[in-house]
Amino acid sequence: MVSPLKFHHISLRVKDFEASLNFYTTLTKLHVAKQFSANGGNVAYLENAVGETEIELIAMPESQTFEGKGMFLCFATDDLEAAHTYAVEAGMNPSPIRNPEPTAKYFYVYDPDGVSVQLREYQA
Repeated sequence: MVSPLKFHHISLRVKDFEASLNFYTTLTKLHVAKQFSANGGNVAYLENAVGETEIELIAMPESQTFEGKGMFLCFATDDLEAAHTYAVEAGMNPSPIRNPEPTAKYFYVYDPDGVSVQLREYQA
């Protein structure tokens, strides 16, 4: 029997590599673990300090990019108000903070390709 799988990473095909790299490293504070050129394009793996969260950004000429419809990426934070203020100061135009359920509050921003990114604080 196969044991449950662990999510490893998500790959996003992006139009503007530098803009996307700047967006994700600024917003999430993930660092570049690996970056290289391949097939005329660029690839970067972003991860957190302990290697638990990983995003692969891929920019290839003439390749399809994700349009950001029908899904969002969610990142947990311990201080949503500070993250919201930071997103405002970074010019990311975040949504207002929402608190529709008793155990969580969140806000959204959009990456350079229109992918919806949620920052969420879970409450006890």
